[in-house]
Amino acid sequence: MGRTDIELSSEPRKLRSFMKKLLNDLRALEKMLKLGMFEKDIRRIGAEQEFFIVNSHKEPAPVGMEMLESLEDPRFTHELARFNLEMNLTPVVYNGDCLSSMERQLDELYRMACEAAQQLQCDVTLAGILPTIRKKHLNIDNITPLQRFYALNNAILGMRGEDYELRIKGMDELTFNHGSVMIEACNTSFQLHFQVTPDEFAELYNWAQLVTGPVLAAATNSPILLGKRLWHETRIALFQQAVDTRGTHHQHREREPRVWFGNQWVKDSVLDVFREDISRFRVLFGIETDEDPFEKIRAGEPPGLDSLCLHSGTIYRWNRPCYGISNGKPHLRIENRVLPAGPTVIDSVANMAFFFGLMSWFSHNHQNVSDHLDFDHAKNNFFSAARLSLDAQFHWIDGKTWPAKDLILNELLPLAHRGLDLSNIDQSDAKRYLGIIEKRVSVGQTGSFWILKSLERIRQECPKEVALTSLTAGMINRQRSGKPVHEWDLMSSAEILDWNSDITQAEHLMSTNLFTVHEDDLIDLVADVMHWQKIRQIAVENHQGHLVGIVSYRQILKQFGTYANEGMIKLVPIKSIMKRNPVTLGPDASIRKIIDTMNREGISAIPIVESRRLLGMITEQELFTLAASLFKEKYPPKKGD
Repeated sequence: MGRTDIELSSEPRKLRSFMKKLLNDLRALEKMLKLGMFEKDIRRIGAEQEFFIVNSHKEPAPVGMEMLESLEDPRFTHELARFNLEMNLTPVVYNGDCLSSMERQLDELYRMACEAAQQLQCDVTLAGILPTIRKKHLNIDNITPLQRFYALNNAILGMRGEDYELRIKGMDELTFNHGSVMIEACNTSFQLHFQVTPDEFAELYNWAQLVTGPVLAAATNSPILLGKRLWHETRIALFQQAVDTRGTHHQHREREPRVWFGNQWVKDSVLDVFREDISRFRVLFGIETDEDPFEKIRAGEPPGLDSLCLHSGTIYRWNRPCYGISNGKPHLRIENRVLPAGPTVIDSVANMAFFFGLMSWFSHNHQNVSDHLDFDHAKNNFFSAARLSLDAQFHWIDGKTWPAKDLILNELLPLAHRGLDLSNIDQSDAKRYLGIIEKRVSVGQTGSFWILKSLERIRQECPKEVALTSLTAGMINRQRSGKPVHEWDLMSSAEILDWNSDITQAEHLMSTNLFTVHEDDLIDLVADVMHWQKIRQIAVENHQGHLVGIVSYRQILKQFGTYANEGMIKLVPIKSIMKRNPVTLGPDASIRKIIDTMNREGISAIPIVESRRLLGMITEQELFTLAASLFKEKYPPKKGD
């Protein structure tokens, strides 16, 4: 997907032309493997770091194009959204001080990005999912204005034939409809590249599939999406649904999503993976190319295989095969796409060392994982890690079921140390980076655990949106310190941001943990709900989930007296007394507008609505809490008060 000249076309002739080139590239790859054209005497590693750009309110800032212009460095490149960018590390030979070299590169690029962002009054954030991202940031206006991104969006929506319906359940539950591929922009990752030879590809690809689960368990950093606490690595569930071309009309067929883990071990070679991808997944779009790969091979030159690479780039395996050319020599890589961005540069390099160390061990061990473990166990391990992080349980090759912490500390970290040693990696680097993994796992503080614990600590003292904004600010401050996440102290009440500057709109202040009733519910049921939950105002919805009215406790008391005297109370629906067509505002309404509206209308609660659906409620209580906090900030209590 790095190409800019891709073409979206529904014309059958053009699609058939691209398919022919795709098949030709695959046959050329097969011939290259038979001729032994691939680089075999060297192993390189590389990485790609994606990141968010945020404004002064710690919300996504769509200034990526401006930052790239300011940076003027080819190592930085676009991402799907204007508020994301990617930095590409220069590949290095896998030996000696390669890991600390990668850290120096990553730290340099991170600091460059921070400086460029600050020139635009913005910040850079390393987060798998930004806690402050909201639906309004995912509109198509924020897509990076390049042809390939528009083509991707149009192709996937065209193939689905309907909007996305996102469903993820964790501590909370999220159901979310959206009409573009921009949901993918909620994710940023740290992608690793590990060069392999053709002969070892199948064996090492399978091991990469197995170790991905425990490596992810130690690295989770994405527990919150749109204000909901979901999986520890919610990116996994989100990304799978974000570029899913399957609509509801495919629900009765066994079709795989374009983001997937796979469903079997690789048996023979990299060709197995490419053949399966071509067999399973339709071409989204094509490119114009005049290259004849066989002519290149006859001339002793490596072909670009552009059509094959493009199609592979639209299929998002969590471990993906990559073809490339270095110094005129073709090579193969395994790209691990599982790890989230952050929490810090050194945490990212520690995750890298853990994955590469395990891959090194198994590259010298020469065992077939398929002889020791059913593939479904590896797949289940992966999703368990994404959901539960260090609380996961793993089925392992010894036939045992291991708690994640025990497996990592007692089995895998020692193997990673040996693997790095066998690859002649500087032992002080190995000790330093794997030591970070050991401490992180021992104390049980990944990025996701820190986020959830910190949010729980400050959430009781401020509205949720203020807590999420404060949390993001706290993450940025700690990232700048350079300390690994296991050394981060939890957020404190002193770090809650100034409400006056950060609460500006209804969505920042509204309560979203709502009790609602249906228009046909009995008055006495509604009265009981309001009494049990200590609610003074309750929203009324219809069968379509649309807001149709609002009821106050005062109305209930008044009508109870009237209907009780007539002996009718047991049969009266709430729609008979509710206030129809209540005054509502949208999520972007200013706090001033909310107060003015409540004063003008003489009401004590305003439903916050979008497309007739209730998003939240603002009552006098939320405004009173805000006012009390602002008063406290302006007139802090004196000593002895």
